[in-house]
Amino acid sequence: MKNLFFLFGIFMISITVSAQQPYTFTTEIDLEATPVISQGRTGTCWSFSTSSFLESEIIRLTGKQIDLSEMYTVRHTYPKKADNYVMRQGKAQFSEGGLAHDVLNSVAEFGLVPQSAYSGLEVSETKHNHAELVAILNAMLDTYIDNPGKQLSKKWRTAVNAVLDVYLGTNKNAMSFSFEGVQYTPESFLKMTKINPDDYVSVTSFTHAPFYSEFILNIPDNWSYGSFYNVPLDEMIATIDHALQKGYTVELDCDVSERTFSSKDGVAVIPKHSENNIKALQGVYPEMMISQEYRQDKFESFDTTDDHLMHVTGMLRDQNGIKYYKVKNSWGTDESRNANGGFVYFSEAYMKLKAISITVHKDAIPKSTLKKLSL
Repeated sequence: MKNLFFLFGIFMISITVSAQQPYTFTTEIDLEATPVISQGRTGTCWSFSTSSFLESEIIRLTGKQIDLSEMYTVRHTYPKKADNYVMRQGKAQFSEGGLAHDVLNSVAEFGLVPQSAYSGLEVSETKHNHAELVAILNAMLDTYIDNPGKQLSKKWRTAVNAVLDVYLGTNKNAMSFSFEGVQYTPESFLKMTKINPDDYVSVTSFTHAPFYSEFILNIPDNWSYGSFYNVPLDEMIATIDHALQKGYTVELDCDVSERTFSSKDGVAVIPKHSENNIKALQGVYPEMMISQEYRQDKFESFDTTDDHLMHVTGMLRDQNGIKYYKVKNSWGTDESRNANGGFVYFSEAYMKLKAISITVHKDAIPKSTLKKLSL
């Protein structure tokens, strides 16, 4: 009988230890950001997330909370994508995707405008939907590319701009506008925000390029061949932590195709045992230790891809002291599909494995890393 009670006690202890603990988060850092909005039916997360990142930078630099126009950047970027695609005879990426540096490049060339000056929507529209726009642009460009030597019209650039004007609106309307009672151009508005595009750098961590070097990261959405600074994985994570601790938010390019990423549940994790993948969306389970080598292997096998760009605005801990990052999404705030008011809490393991790159103000990078990068 004693043995029976002993075995029953061991069984109950086992049940208690293995029982799932619902997540309980404590906020450590929560930096100011503008409200979560939806990118709608578009693939322009790169513009929404980077605009959100710049909005937080404007708050940090000026104290002003400004809703920037995502579509102003999109409108200026599409012609450059089209030119790259046609001149490379279709052997390049032409899609809705892009990266943080595409926004910064546009800001440097075309300035910034508020949402009130250029919405990219018809008066009767409230949500973005670019399905028809993209289909038409692809068909136009492929028609030109697929007919070499046929002396087709040289008007394709004019045609692309005309289509963009129809679907997004002419950007001429944003060349001069009033904001808070002051008249601006995109250039003078940029100056008012104190944003300097040259102050921002993109950092990544892969072993196929030398550490502490700058290289072009070959991922599909890097259509503009932007350069990234390469650092060891621990230094990339340390850069995120240092930035947040110093009051700087972080732009993030990441993979959200994993079953262990859930906007609905509001968490992104990498469980140690795959049988816990779904259960770990509702409660704490042990996570995998992510090495530089494992990260590289998942990247080179295309298990990790650059699916989505988001905005890191804070840091949290779960009830076991595990670190998580508060990440602002651009899928809206509908509670049936988005927990945490549209934010997703990334575990450090998820960040280590699935963060393709980050973009930060150079002053947010630890001094030791800056020195190694000669910045």
